[in-house]
Amino acid sequence: MGPLVSLIALILFAAIAGWWLLRPKPHHATHYVFHTLAPSAEPAAPTPTVAPTAAPVATPLPTASPTPLVTGHPHGAALALIVDDCGQWIATERGFVALEIPLTLSVLPDVPYTNVIATEASDAGKGVMLHLPMETLSGLNPGPGKVTTEMSDAQIVAQVESDLAEVPLARGVNNHEGSKASADARVMHAVIGVLAQRSLFFIDSRTNVASVGEATARAMGVPTAARDVFLDNRADVAYSEAQLSAAAAIALRTGSAIAIGHPRPTTLEAVRAMIPRLQALGIQFVLVQDLVGKDGT
Repeated sequence: MGPLVSLIALILFAAIAGWWLLRPKPHHATHYVFHTLAPSAEPAAPTPTVAPTAAPVATPLPTASPTPLVTGHPHGAALALIVDDCGQWIATERGFVALEIPLTLSVLPDVPYTNVIATEASDAGKGVMLHLPMETLSGLNPGPGKVTTEMSDAQIVAQVESDLAEVPLARGVNNHEGSKASADARVMHAVIGVLAQRSLFFIDSRTNVASVGEATARAMGVPTAARDVFLDNRADVAYSEAQLSAAAAIALRTGSAIAIGHPRPTTLEAVRAMIPRLQALGIQFVLVQDLVGKDGT
């Protein structure tokens, strides 16, 4: 019986081993995590398209003085606010139009609300300018209607005239971006030539310290001035308030200042909050066209 028992045991062992190897394997489910996006909020405030520049050092808000700090300037301590990049964020731009101070909207050509915001601003007694797209050093596309250094003089003239036709209510022009084009004397001569023929002024946004825009305009007898302060290199209310204080300090010291901001809700909030505080110091808000002159004053 020994050999038979061994054979039976071997057969049973083989059967059990075969069953173990061929048994159904348990199924391990794969777990997928789905991220549900929250409903979109109101579109984010625009990122300034002005080429990066070194932010001016914020100056503490000046204290009121019982005696005039500035004499001999027709507007006293005059501050002109320009809101660049208009025609894209209509709700915020209308907020600036609704402010009960003089300010100027600089409107881009061929964007969704070019004509709407220019008309509303003009009807409200605000200043209107063409925000002329110009070639950048970084290669960033400044948008439709741009002037580039590769254009001939005739092409530049035609482009500027076309852009002005998009904003017929404009009484002046400042450069949008343009860190490369504004430093090119030939390009700026062609641009300023169009403004001279139309009796328009030029504001140099100074997106490049090497810009020749203001100097070219002055040499060609075109009323001109240049930006002193950018208000919103950061989308932060406190930062913009500090920049407004810096602009006010310049106006109190020299008689006038030009500050450029953008259609950011934070910038609008800062301007709205600072109006009474700056007026209490003797700051007079004016249209930028009131601060231009052929001699740069």
